[in-house]
Parts: sequence; structure tokens; C-alpha cells
Amino acid sequence: MSTLEIRDLHVEVETESGPKEILRGVDLTVNSNETHAIMGPNGSGKSTLAYSIAGHPKYTVTQGDVLLDGENVLEMAVDERARAGLFLAMQYPVEVPGVSMSNFLRSAATATRGEAPKVRHWVKEVKNAMSDLEIDPSFAERSVNEGFSGGEKKRHEVLQLSLLKPKFAVLDETDSGLDVDALRIVSKGVNEYKAQSDVGIMLITHYTRILRYISPDRVHVFVNGKVVESGGPELADELEENGYVRFTGSAAESSKEEQPA
Repeated sequence: MSTLEIRDLHVEVETESGPKEILRGVDLTVNSNETHAIMGPNGSGKSTLAYSIAGHPKYTVTQGDVLLDGENVLEMAVDERARAGLFLAMQYPVEVPGVSMSNFLRSAATATRGEAPKVRHWVKEVKNAMSDLEIDPSFAERSVNEGFSGGEKKRHEVLQLSLLKPKFAVLDETDSGLDVDALRIVSKGVNEYKAQSDVGIMLITHYTRILRYISPDRVHVFVNGKVVESGGPELADELEENGYVRFTGSAAESSKEEQPA
């Protein structure tokens, strides 16, 4: 059993007018085999939480801890966090021209596993994972995310999840930009990896539609940089019915959260 524990996390970002606090004391614990949905309006700090856990240099942690099995990941470099078992599926996956998907995936697997996968076994592993996600085999030789549609990029994020085998996965709005078919395929990939592993999942989303495919154990409402209420799946049903008005005091969502460059 592994545990990802976030304690009193405060994070700020540098703006033209000086430092701005985005996270204002986040407390959250995710255990192995649990799926936690983080839901909130635009600008509430959800993506900031994801990038801070992963170690994005744009965000400065001013207070608090992020503990993975008791070890403070905030003291680790980004690659050390990945080797420790953290994975981030990005809301906006980046393109890497000139680096093929096959080389990228094998290099990433070698770095996280500590040794290069045996070629014959690796080729079979990748082929099976791509088939499960309905990814054309020719994509293995294309540059990472270059010219990919939004749905294709998200499927490749889940492909990485299944091959890198983390202890904890942070899925940052994996459902954004997906049509119904792509959402079904991506959700199926996440569910299949969860079924064959002990992964703990932190699923960040605005909407409940992905929760029809990936069932959460806990739902957390995230407003103004912190968790303001937690509950079971029924809390997501309330949000579907009434939105975030009870938590924000306004029917209008905040302006969209600033994304990392």
C-alpha cells in the first residue's frame, strides 16, 4: 500500500505585478487503488496543483509538503519524482519534433525502471498497449505529438501511463477536447491499467462526463486554491445538477487558470 499525502500546500507564481498565491493550503491524501476526482471552476488552481506535484519550475512552493510513502517529493528533481512513482498526464501535451514516439517511450521506461526493457518483450508490450488504445502502429515512428489531434495526444498520454507503470497518476483534464468515442477509449485505457495495478489516481476535471466512465472513490471540490468540500460520488452528481454556485457564491466561473509556458 502506497500513499500520496499533500499537507498544507501553498504555491505561488510570479506575475508582472509580483508573486501571486494560487494554492492556499491544500490537504489531500490518495492511497493505492483509489481514484480521487478533483473538481472545480476555471481558475481555482487545479492545474497548479498538478504541476506543483510534478515539479514544474514556474510554480514556487512556499509552504507545505507532498509526501510519497513518507518521502518529501518537493525535495526531488523532476526525474526523481518520476522514478519514485509519480506520473502527470498533461492537459496540453507538448510536441517534440525529431524524437519518435518509440524512442521517447523506451527512453522514459528505461529511466523509470532503472534498466532498458528487453527489446523483444518491449515491442510486444508497446504493440499490445497501442492496440488497447486503438492507436495506429505507424504512430510509433512519428515525432512525439507532432501533428496529432487532441484526442490522439490524450491517448498517447494514457499509453505512457500504461507503459511507465507509476504508483500515482495525476490526470490533468484528460477529458478536455475529447469527443465521446475518444473519451471512451481513453477512459478504458485508464481503467485497464488501474485493474492490473495498485495505482492511485488523481483525476482533475471540470465536468462529470468522464466520471461516467472512470468511477471515483472520492470527490473533492476545489475553489480558490484549496479543497472546500469532500465526499463520495454523490457529490459529483450534485455538481452536475447545480454547478459550483454553492461553493463560489456566483453562477459565473472565474477566468481561465493561467497555464505554464
